[in-house]
Amino acid sequence: MMKSLIAYFSAQGTTEALAGALAREIGADLFAIRPQQPYTAADLKWTNPMARCNREKIGGKDVPVEGKIEDFAQYDTVLIGFPIWYGCAPNVVNTFCKGYDWTGKKIGVFATSGGSGIGKTAEKLRPYVKGGEIRDARLVRRAAELVDWAERL
Repeated sequence: MMKSLIAYFSAQGTTEALAGALAREIGADLFAIRPQQPYTAADLKWTNPMARCNREKIGGKDVPVEGKIEDFAQYDTVLIGFPIWYGCAPNVVNTFCKGYDWTGKKIGVFATSGGSGIGKTAEKLRPYVKGGEIRDARLVRRAAELVDWAERL
């Protein structure tokens, strides 16, 4: 039996709401990608060059993830959602992806913000999902935009 998972990182609740609505609509399991050390408002203030989000991205640092998906092998399709940071996934998403075997998985990437669009976000995520196939990437505002897309993956 084919199963779908939606794994998402949400800095301020936008991606969480969209991922939850999509999971209910398509019957997918849901996993919140959360850093072991939660982000504060100051950590996310990207206009401050010393904010944690900037230090992590510039330093290329892994961000330890809280929790683990116990039976990742059961999923054949994984949708990964996040806000775009610096034209790509936040480091916590990359760290999450490195922790699993993606062999044979169909992957859809959706982003909930990004002034310049989705750009090369999927291409930049590819090294972290080795063996998986990123089939599409979308910048979205509402879950309704994702339902047909997710079902076509």
